[in-house]
Amino acid sequence: HYSHWNAASSLGDWLKEEGVAGLSGVDTRMLTKKIRESGAMMGRIEVDLDAPAPDFSKILNPNLRHLVDEVSCKEIKVYGKGNPVKILAVDCGMKYNIIRRLCERGAELTVVPWNHPFASEMDKYDGLFVSNGPGDPTMNKETIEELHKFVTCPDSEVKPLFGICLGNQLMGIAAGGKAEKLPFGNRGQNQPVLNHQTGECYITPQNHGYHINCDTLGEDWKVLFTNANDGSNEGIAHQTRPYFTAQFHPEASCGPSDTEFMFDTFLDACQKPPTEKIIFPRRKPAPPVTKAKKILLLGSGGTSIGQAGEFDYSGGQAIKALKEEGK
Repeated sequence: HYSHWNAASSLGDWLKEEGVAGLSGVDTRMLTKKIRESGAMMGRIEVDLDAPAPDFSKILNPNLRHLVDEVSCKEIKVYGKGNPVKILAVDCGMKYNIIRRLCERGAELTVVPWNHPFASEMDKYDGLFVSNGPGDPTMNKETIEELHKFVTCPDSEVKPLFGICLGNQLMGIAAGGKAEKLPFGNRGQNQPVLNHQTGECYITPQNHGYHINCDTLGEDWKVLFTNANDGSNEGIAHQTRPYFTAQFHPEASCGPSDTEFMFDTFLDACQKPPTEKIIFPRRKPAPPVTKAKKILLLGSGGTSIGQAGEFDYSGGQAIKALKEEGK
C-alpha cells in the first residue's frame, strides 16, 4: 500500500533503482541552527555511528573545482537556426529553458564554451548573452577578460549584453566589482528584488552562493537590482550602453514568471540602435478595489484530521487583510 492511490512503487524502491541515497530520521532543525550560525559548510554522510570525526582537509572540496569547465559545452552549437536575431551565448552551465525562451522569441542562438574568444567575433552577431553556471566566479578568468574587451569596445562596435546569474557575477567583476561569497546563499522561488529603474518589486526564483560587491564598480555602471531581504546585489546596468544583468532566473519553470519580460527587453535592444539605453516596461496598475459591505469567505478544511493548519492560517490571513481594507 502506497500513500498515493496512483503510485506504482515506493519512494525507497525508486531511489534504489536510480542509485540515489535517501536519508530519514535527520533532525533538520539542528542542521538549520548550525548553518544559521556558521553559514554554508561542507558535510559528509556517515552510516557508521561509531566512526571517528572525518578529516575534512582530506575530503574533496567541490568549491575548489572548476565547475564551469566541467559543465560547459565543449564545441559550438546552434539553436533556432534561421531565426532573424543572431545571438552569441556563452555557456557557463546554461539551462535549456534559457535556450527555449530566446529561440521562441526569434533568436538564432550560437552557443560557445565558457573560454571561447568571443569579443573578437561580435561583428557577426546582434547581441551577447552570458549564462548561469556553478561555482566561484573568479575562476573564470578567460570569460572575465573577454567581457572586459567587449564592454570597452569603441562606440561604433557596441552590441547589447544580457547576463543571468553567474553571467551577472562575471560581468560585475569585469565592470570593477568584487565577487563575495554569501553566508547562506539566496535560494528558492520567492526572493523579492527591487528594480531601481522603475521602483517596482519582483518575486524571483534564485539559486546562488555569491554576489557582487558594487562599491568598486566603474563610474559607467550602476546598480540595477537589489535583494529586498538582505540588500545584496541582484544585477547591474551600464549608464549609457545597452548592457544589463540579473542575478535571479527570469526563465525559471515553473515560475514565478514576473521577470520573463527581460528576454523581450534584450532582444528588442538587439534590433535597435546601440545608442539607446535599456528601458524596462512598467506593469499595469492594479485594478481598483471592489467596494463591498459584506463578504462571504469560504474556507477549505484539511484532507484528513490534523491537516487543516495551513488552511486555517490562510483563512485567518485573508480575514486580517479584509479587515485592514475596512471590510
